[in-house]
Amino acid sequence: MTLVGWVRRIVATLTALMTIAVVAHAQDINDYPTSARVEYAFGCLKANGETRQAIEQCSCSIDVIASLVPYERYVTAETVLSMSQVRSDLGGPFRTSEQAASALNELRRAQAEAEVRCF
Repeated sequence: MTLVGWVRRIVATLTALMTIAVVAHAQDINDYPTSARVEYAFGCLKANGETRQAIEQCSCSIDVIASLVPYERYVTAETVLSMSQVRSDLGGPFRTSEQAASALNELRRAQAEAEVRCF
């Protein structure tokens, strides 16, 4: 089996495990855990200034994203974003696969909608 084959198997297994964990801990598919919301808001605050207005806008932004993207797809997109930055053959599938592009596009559309509604 090639390296790409192994990477695909590992990604599929990790995705399945994350999905099981998400279903077990969330009341429904769009119920983002508090920690995910806080992590997003923290990063947003760092990018947009740490003001009271930014707190309102960033918390609004993650609420909009959560209303548009199921949590498991959000986790997938965040994983793709992280792994696509890996400089090696391991990051390649995350930069070139159709599934990765689809997850990223869904998140980017939701972020654009959040930008319009909240900022």
